[in-house]
Amino acid sequence: MRNRYIPMLLLIVGLLVSVTPLFAHHANAVFDTEKKVTVKGTVVVWLWANPHCLLRFDVTDDKGEVAHWVGETQAPINMIGNGWRSDSFKPGDEVTVTLEPLRNGKPGGSMLSVVLADGKVLNTRSSGIYKPDASKPEEDPK
Repeated sequence: MRNRYIPMLLLIVGLLVSVTPLFAHHANAVFDTEKKVTVKGTVVVWLWANPHCLLRFDVTDDKGEVAHWVGETQAPINMIGNGWRSDSFKPGDEVTVTLEPLRNGKPGGSMLSVVLADGKVLNTRSSGIYKPDASKPEEDPK
């Protein structure tokens, strides 16, 4: 009678071991979560896609040089509850983006919020967690 349960136990253990990689996901190690950078730019493209939405935007510095930024967010299903939509941005929109920058110093990062030209704020995390002050940059992005 006891031997009857061994194949079932092995099957359950085998299934658990085989699905463990499905729960793995890359960490936020590429982002400097201790810093926050706010930049103003112009939307190039908004990619509403899995596994992450991406906002490509251009930022022009005081010398007139353009840096091509990429802001990453979560999957669309996680963004909808915070007011994000597939048509939230269109090319040419002016935006103020606050993000946790890339550790390697390249222009990009994990977005915390985006302030649209009309003042509407889109947060990437639950409502009320991050309230940016769009009137001033928090840190020089260079």
